[in-house]
Amino acid sequence: MPQESVQTAGELRARLLAQGARWSVSEHLADEEPVPRPSLGLEPGTKLTPAAAVEPVDLRALIGHESGNPHLTRRRAAHGLLPGAPAAPAGRPAAVDWRSRWGWPWITKVKDQNPCGSSWAFAAAGLVESMARIEHAVWARRSEGDVHDGLGSACGQGSDPETALDWIKDNGGLADPDCRPYGTPPEGLPAARREAWRTAYAPSWDRCGRTVRITDYVRLGDTEQQKVWLDTVGPLTACLDVYDDFFGLGAGVYHRTSDRLAGGHCVLIVGYDDAAGCWLFRNSWGTAHHVGGYGRIGYGEAAVDDWAKCGLYGTNIDPWTKRRLHTGNVYESGNGRAHRNFELLATTTGGRLRHWWREGDAPFAWARGAAFAHDASGRPAFTGTTYNRNMESLHVTTGGRLRHWYYEQSVRVWRDGGAFGPGDAAIGSTPAFIQSDYGKPGNFEVVVRTADGRLNHWWRINGAPWTWNDGGRFASGIAHYGPALVQTRSRHLDLVAARTDGRMQLWWRDDANGFVWRPGEVFGSGTPAVSAPCLIEGQYGAADEDTPGNYELCVAVAGGRVEHWWRGNAGGSGWHRGAVFGHDVTAVTGMLQGSFGFNLEVIVLRTDARLQHYWRDDAGWHEGPVIGPA
Repeated sequence: MPQESVQTAGELRARLLAQGARWSVSEHLADEEPVPRPSLGLEPGTKLTPAAAVEPVDLRALIGHESGNPHLTRRRAAHGLLPGAPAAPAGRPAAVDWRSRWGWPWITKVKDQNPCGSSWAFAAAGLVESMARIEHAVWARRSEGDVHDGLGSACGQGSDPETALDWIKDNGGLADPDCRPYGTPPEGLPAARREAWRTAYAPSWDRCGRTVRITDYVRLGDTEQQKVWLDTVGPLTACLDVYDDFFGLGAGVYHRTSDRLAGGHCVLIVGYDDAAGCWLFRNSWGTAHHVGGYGRIGYGEAAVDDWAKCGLYGTNIDPWTKRRLHTGNVYESGNGRAHRNFELLATTTGGRLRHWWREGDAPFAWARGAAFAHDASGRPAFTGTTYNRNMESLHVTTGGRLRHWYYEQSVRVWRDGGAFGPGDAAIGSTPAFIQSDYGKPGNFEVVVRTADGRLNHWWRINGAPWTWNDGGRFASGIAHYGPALVQTRSRHLDLVAARTDGRMQLWWRDDANGFVWRPGEVFGSGTPAVSAPCLIEGQYGAADEDTPGNYELCVAVAGGRVEHWWRGNAGGSGWHRGAVFGHDVTAVTGMLQGSFGFNLEVIVLRTDARLQHYWRDDAGWHEGPVIGPA
């Protein structure tokens, strides 16, 4: 059979000009270049649901409640979806674009599915990523390979987003790329075995603790309801017919000019524009297609509205994604009705530790949990890990050692993980404790102040024989309280500790040159620090999932107040004191940035030995409730 002639960009431009088309060919293509034909992926005969078969959705029943994202709460109120909302709702805007709303970015970077026919996996993964960002204010890059290979799909095999979302729902969520990458067989693997590698699904064995979990997805058939969903919830998956002219789409609103059907394809709808009469979509062909990887397609064009679009709400974020967003004795877990409970660990009488938790929706009351341990000399460090999302704690014992406890989520029991470390850890100090990305599962990393005023690093390979290793001592003149620790985007460890002169200093581990700890900048206001600092990498400054966010630090200072400091990591700025707040504070015990917009949440210990919550939103710092005794 004769081969089909290859269409050039110039030929397509001439056709568009002749037909008066409202769109242009990609500016990346010279006239003489052939229009590329990247892979598609919508399998013929898949179980896509026809839009006409979907009954209208009861949006009030599904989303008629406040969101952790305050912007969405306001949008739902505008639509009359919340209890007590006005009888005459304001309705939706004429355009929505989730790439930037309310001054924040919400959509992960454009990806490239090449060479596989896997647009369905990219649409589903993009939906999970965007809803994790919108609902929990965190970047959560997900792996298309996790669902693609989990379904046993060959590279050239298509499917549909509904099948992908069903698999994600039924298989414990969607993992991050480091757990199971997309389409990257190990180097040196013979070509004959590369396809077998893709379909032989083998993620890292801690997958259950590093997936974003979802509940059932929502099918929307009515285009008006789809627009309301885009305004009040988030993006949608969509599938369409691809004609040969679509491959060349650049700027403008696509309306087909060709009758040559190339196949079916799936995308992520990230907005709409009524004035232009179009949907805004993110494709999975890389940034060289359309306009930076985004395109616009007319309403009803190329069967884009013939099939139901799928949306998500109620995502449940993994501790691996949140690992840089908390420090000290508090973190946000995926527990609770809204999957955003605050988990807190504090000292109580007799050297014991007490678990406190706060439900993630109204009335936000703190509840007292179980007590355990017997030898805590100071405040614990507390985190969630990739071990089935277990809670893990660490404290300095009355004998100057470190003791590990963990809460086994599967049976809801606290277990003693044993003592280790130096015999001269500073009694009453707070250790720094994180899970790094060295190994799978990631190593535990601990830094504690020792009696000689130095810092001691310990680490554990999280696999047999589960032994703790002494990483050596460094620094001097460190105050009694203890350090704060974070792993940077570039993988080295950063910590901040208060010095005996009342100022604070950053130290960083130089992994490339022998894992040596090196001193960094010294900063402070002149008012002496009187507690361990709490340091996180927040979401301010994180323009996308790869850009580091600002460091946010809170520390108690003389006079019973709290100082907030920040450093712009993406721009390389120095430390700045942001605010001074609070009263009668003896220590900042924990800090996080969670699912309530981009608020900072801080736990302090007061002079009356009670714990109190403070939080910051766009209006500044607010005094929250007293939690209970510590």
